[in-house]
Amino acid sequence: MFQNRPPDEIYAELFDAVQSSHVFPDSKTFPDAAPKADPDSILKSYRASAHEDGFDLGSFIRSNFDLPKNDIESLQANIQRPVREQIDLLWDVLTRAADKEDKNTSLIALPHPYVVPGGRFREIYYWDTYFTMLGLATSGRVVLLENMINNFAYLIDRVGFIPNGNRTYYCTRSQPPLFVLMVELLATVKQDQRILASYLGPLEKEYDFWMSGSEQLSDNLIVGRRVTAVNNGFLNRYWDDSDLPRQESHAEDVELAKHCDRDAASLYRDIRSACESGWDFSSRWLADQDSLATIQASQIVPVDLNAIMYKLESTLAHAFRIAGNVERAKLFEDRANQRKHFIQSLFFDDEEGFFVDLSLPDLKSSGILSLAAAFPLFFELATPKQAANVVKRIQDEFLAPGGWLTTLQSTGQQWDKPNGWAPLQWIVFTGLKNYGFAEEADLGAKRWVENNLNVYRQSGRLLEKYDVEHIGAMPTGGEYAVQDGFGWTNAVLLEFMNHLGLK
Repeated sequence: MFQNRPPDEIYAELFDAVQSSHVFPDSKTFPDAAPKADPDSILKSYRASAHEDGFDLGSFIRSNFDLPKNDIESLQANIQRPVREQIDLLWDVLTRAADKEDKNTSLIALPHPYVVPGGRFREIYYWDTYFTMLGLATSGRVVLLENMINNFAYLIDRVGFIPNGNRTYYCTRSQPPLFVLMVELLATVKQDQRILASYLGPLEKEYDFWMSGSEQLSDNLIVGRRVTAVNNGFLNRYWDDSDLPRQESHAEDVELAKHCDRDAASLYRDIRSACESGWDFSSRWLADQDSLATIQASQIVPVDLNAIMYKLESTLAHAFRIAGNVERAKLFEDRANQRKHFIQSLFFDDEEGFFVDLSLPDLKSSGILSLAAAFPLFFELATPKQAANVVKRIQDEFLAPGGWLTTLQSTGQQWDKPNGWAPLQWIVFTGLKNYGFAEEADLGAKRWVENNLNVYRQSGRLLEKYDVEHIGAMPTGGEYAVQDGFGWTNAVLLEFMNHLGLK
């Protein structure tokens, strides 16, 4: 099992001092820094000098650490450069060579080259990678795509699951388990379904991670870690195995805890659980839309996660069938069918005509509508009637001038209105097409492309998110400045432009 220590353990009170003193505008900077000497000697030096007159913490850190760089800055913005050329150049900028093992940094070394999202996101990110891979496949970079899949298989073997990103401080949580889609994409690109069976080991190990604790559940204990018991079956939720402030957002978490009246540990756990969802943060997780302090992500059973888990179960069934293990294939086929029934019955709100998240413990609708409702369409889990109802609401209420809105709530959180995100545009687009709503799908794709290109022509940048209500406007919300690069945006833009026949 993976044993590398995260920065807060390595640097103890030095870590707390740096983060609480706001030495850097971005709390992620110090956890990503590399020590110039042995960490123990740096800590010893700090303890010896911290109380001396004239001690300057910022100068001490800069003298003892190499600070991370933003490689995107190396590619000068050029609004005259065709966007396809920009994306091709960005693949090279965003690609990292295989890492060298260094236990003194927070980076978990990966054995093969990989692509990072961009900006402050200097490591591989789990769910980002699937959408990035779509673009890599289209760009003919299949070897790189396969290398990234093998990196994730390596992480499953070494860490026990795929962490949020390849940093030691991310090793208490995962992200939406899209490894199954990555393997399926590779099998499709190589036109060889046997590839599914070749990754059976890591696929099943990831499934076991998400289902861990299910064997202990009973009528008296219906929830454990990432799983909850329901009607002689199971559903999943997001969770984090730590209840401490996030290391990469330490100052923000501590400050929030100071100004709310709830238990700090439960607050930190729910913040972290929302981070596992990838939607950090959104009204989906808030009891009061005006207050992040009311976050309750661990008490939500998300429709998108359970749709993904259905895909994992059904793919495991298919892979075991290919491998000739009929008994295991039947087990996972039954689990997938049961989950499909739960999604069609429990997660579909007849009154709303929409798929919704459920709240624990009674599994009632959370009351928040979001593009997570498109995941059952993406995985072809909805009945035709359910799909038609969902599509109507998405086109009537979520389609904006620049793409599809993430939610209908304006909260100031980045995974809410007015923002749109490339991965969700792809999920909605594909879901609509799966059920024959090609015209509606193309309309949303065209608006997203126009928005992306408008911003690009103004700034020479491809962003992690977009304001879809105001074409060309810079997006807002979130704990950090809007980042550019940007893996999943590049990929989805490329896919949409190819689909629409745009140069």
